Amino acid sequence: MKYLLIFLVVLAIFVISVTLGAHNDQVVTFNYLLAQGEFRISTLLASLFAVGFLLGWAICGLFWLRVRVALANSQRKLKRLQHQIGQTDAAGTASRTPAVKE
Repeated sequence: MKYLLIFLVVLAIFVISVTLGAHNDQVVTFNYLLAQGEFRISTLLASLFAVGFLLGWAICGLFWLRVRVALANSQRKLKRLQHQIGQTDAAGTASRTPAVKE
């Protein structure tokens, strides 16, 4: 539910930016890394917003993936250590019982 609300807010911002930009038909020259182009402000605003949004999600996704992998590794190590402790306890209790009863 939380993610749906976030998505709706971002979608509303995108729609508002396109709507506001659509009333401005001014053409601007945009110099990017390899070339230069002339775009309407509305198109430039919408495309740069979309690129920034996707880039932000990609970066956050990579950090999230890194944390999930670290969590999985930690859980695997924890299970291994718990298994070793269980084996040590079982061996310790077996050696404490007397072999001959009086």
